Amino acid sequence: MPDSLADTLAKALFADPAAHVYAVLDGAAIPGLLAKAQECRIEPVCLYRGDLIPELAAAAPYQILLERGSPLTNWLLQEGWGKHWGIFAVSRTDWRPMREHLCGLTQVYDPDYQPIYFRYYDPRVLRVYLPTCDAGELRTVFGPIARLLCEDEDGALLRFWIAGGELGSDRLPLQ
Repeated sequence: MPDSLADTLAKALFADPAAHVYAVLDGAAIPGLLAKAQECRIEPVCLYRGDLIPELAAAAPYQILLERGSPLTNWLLQEGWGKHWGIFAVSRTDWRPMREHLCGLTQVYDPDYQPIYFRYYDPRVLRVYLPTCDAGELRTVFGPIARLLCEDEDGALLRFWIAGGELGSDRLPLQ
């Protein structure tokens, strides 16, 4: 019997049993994300610093440590794939240093040195941005991350990593 889409995604995400799998989720793209996390007894960690007004908190990016087979993981893989809800980061780093790293990526500066939010956690942004990065930018983006995974425009799984200072990638068709 062939694996379901969610099973195939879970195998790719949890391929390294010693690594943590983090979802970096876009609150603006996921209706009811905070309520769903609460229902699943998961506390998402906001990647925007400071006290936020409720509207911004609902639309902010969140880091969630995933567990294979958990209700929230299953929901994300079954309901969210192909809807640009977020990306996945695989790392052996614990959640607190991972949060610091991911928070540091949310803000960049425009040519006039004005801070702007960078939506790297949107797969439509990540898959276009990463191939444009030089070695230094890749080190900044990846930091402690071994692999970044996201959907492509056709619903296939894209996997990215650094190899010899350059971006490595592959595409796993899922349909």
